[in-house]
Amino acid sequence: MADELSTTFAALADPTRRAILTRLGDGEATVSELAQPFAMSLPAISKHLSVLERAGLISKTPDRQRRRCRLEATPLQDATAWLELYREHWERRLDDLGDYLATMSTPSTQGTTQEKP
Repeated sequence: MADELSTTFAALADPTRRAILTRLGDGEATVSELAQPFAMSLPAISKHLSVLERAGLISKTPDRQRRRCRLEATPLQDATAWLELYREHWERRLDDLGDYLATMSTPSTQGTTQEKP
């Protein structure tokens, strides 16, 4: 699973690839449709798509003379599950810190005695 996660996170590290995935979240698109918003060549977009495909984040299917790309969510679900473990850990740690800080801000009556005159 670690190798798959590494591949997924490496693919997500590039903003162009994340934008492509965002676009594919709206539905299938051809390579040329995916290339439209970017100021780069079709071969450059194809390289990005190859990285996404190797990571299992997209699939390509032939449609006449075009290739249609589709988002594949399973690797994203696996990455989210892995990140969720750390989110839960840090939430617990922050809750513990909040509890500790709350005890520091409340005056303690322990150990103090008041003498009556």
